[in-house]
Amino acid sequence: MAAADASAIGPVPAPGGEPLLLPREQHSISRRDIDPDALKILFRLQRLGFTAYLTGGAVRDMLLGRKPKDFDIATDARPNQIRKYFANAFIIGRRFRLAHIRFRGGKVIEVATFRRDPGPPPAGEEATAPALPSEPLREAAHGYAFGTPAEDAWRRDITLNALFYDPATASVIDYVGGVADLRQGRIRVIGDARLRFREDPVRIWRVIRYAARLGFAIEGEIAAAIAAERERLRSCSEARLYEEFSKDLLGPRAQAVFARHREFGVLRLLLGGIGAALEDDVEMFAATGLLLAVADGEKEAERPPDLAEMMVLLLWPWAEPQLGNGGVDPFPLLKKAFLGAGMIVSLPKGMRARVIDLLALVARMKRALAGGAMRGSLRLRPGYASASRLCFVIASGRAPLEGESFESLFREAFPGRPLEGGGPRRRRRRRRPSGAPPAQ
Repeated sequence: MAAADASAIGPVPAPGGEPLLLPREQHSISRRDIDPDALKILFRLQRLGFTAYLTGGAVRDMLLGRKPKDFDIATDARPNQIRKYFANAFIIGRRFRLAHIRFRGGKVIEVATFRRDPGPPPAGEEATAPALPSEPLREAAHGYAFGTPAEDAWRRDITLNALFYDPATASVIDYVGGVADLRQGRIRVIGDARLRFREDPVRIWRVIRYAARLGFAIEGEIAAAIAAERERLRSCSEARLYEEFSKDLLGPRAQAVFARHREFGVLRLLLGGIGAALEDDVEMFAATGLLLAVADGEKEAERPPDLAEMMVLLLWPWAEPQLGNGGVDPFPLLKKAFLGAGMIVSLPKGMRARVIDLLALVARMKRALAGGAMRGSLRLRPGYASASRLCFVIASGRAPLEGESFESLFREAFPGRPLEGGGPRRRRRRRRPSGAPPAQ
C-alpha cells in the first residue's frame, strides 16, 4: 500500500455509517493492474447507470502489492439485468444467484449483486424450494436479499475481503475498517466472531487460511473464538470440508496454512488420528512441513503437484511408521490405517484409492533404495511416474530437476545394478497333460 499516515485512517466505520474513502494518491492500486475485461464490465455497468465496484481478494491483493488471481465485481444490477446486457453472461447458483461472464481462453469474471444478510435459510430450503418466476419471490424463497454496498460489505466474513475499488474515481471504499487491518497486518472478523462462526463454521477455516497465506496475526479475541467454536466444523457437509481442504493443499503457502491449523488444534479435528499424530509429534510435523515447503516452491515455479500428490506429501511422515520394517504389502496396511483414522474430511472414493496407492508405491520405492531390489511389475503401475517424483522429494528433500527421479536415486545408490523388469510380462505356457495329443 502507498505510505499513508495511519492516524489518517480514523476509527473503524460503524454499520450504516459513512465509509472511509482513499483517493488515488493514498493507495497503490493502478488500473494497469486490473484485468482489461474486468474494467470493460465495470465501465459498461456504470455507463448503464448501475453502481459497480471491484471487490474481494483482488482489491486486497493489489493493496498489498500482489498480483490478483481473480477479479470479482459487485454491483446493484440484478442477475437478470446483467444477463440482459452481457450476451456472454450465464446465471449460476440457486440460493445465491451470480453472473459468470465468460471470455475466450476459459476466463470467467464473476459479477454478484450487492446483498444483505437475511439470516440462515430454513432447514432443507435449498432442496425443496420450487423454481419461482418472480425475482422478489425467488429472493424471499431462497434466503438471499439484495442490498446496498454498505450492507454487502458488513455481511462478509473478514474485513480484508470487504473492500471496494471504484474505477471511475480510482478510490478505495472501506465500510468495515479493512484498510486499517491491512496496514496493521491483522485478521479481523466482521461482527461478533463467535456468532459469525456459529452461523457458518467454515469461517474458522477461512480465517486461519488467510492469516497463514498473508502472514497476518489473529487477534486474541478471535483466537479464543476459534478455540471455543472449532468443534462446529464437524457439522459441515462433507462436500464443503473437502472443498476447503483442497484449497489448502492446492493453494499457495500450504506449509504455513497447515502450521496454523496445528497451532489452533484443527488438524486433529479435520484428520482424526492422522491429525492428532501430526499435532503431537513435533518431528513428524517438521518432516511434513519440509515436504509441503518443497511443494510450495513447485507451485511458485508453475509445476504444481496435483491434489493426490499433495496428499501424499502431507501424509507420508505419518504413513511411513505404519509400515514397520517388514516386507509385507503396504497397500492393505495403509488402507486400514487411513480408513480407521476418523477423518471428518471425506475424500471421494477414487481420490482415496489413488492416494493410498501412491503411498504404497512410494513405500516400495523406499524399500528398493534401502535394499537394492524392486519388483519390475511396479513400473507398469499407472501411478509409477507420480510416485517416482514423490519418492525423490521424500528421499532427497528437494524437487527433482530434469531427468531426476526415483530411478536416478537408485542408480546412484547401486551403480551398475539394473532395475528389474519394466517390459511386458511373458505368457506362461500351459503344461500339456500327460498323453494328450499336441495342439493342432
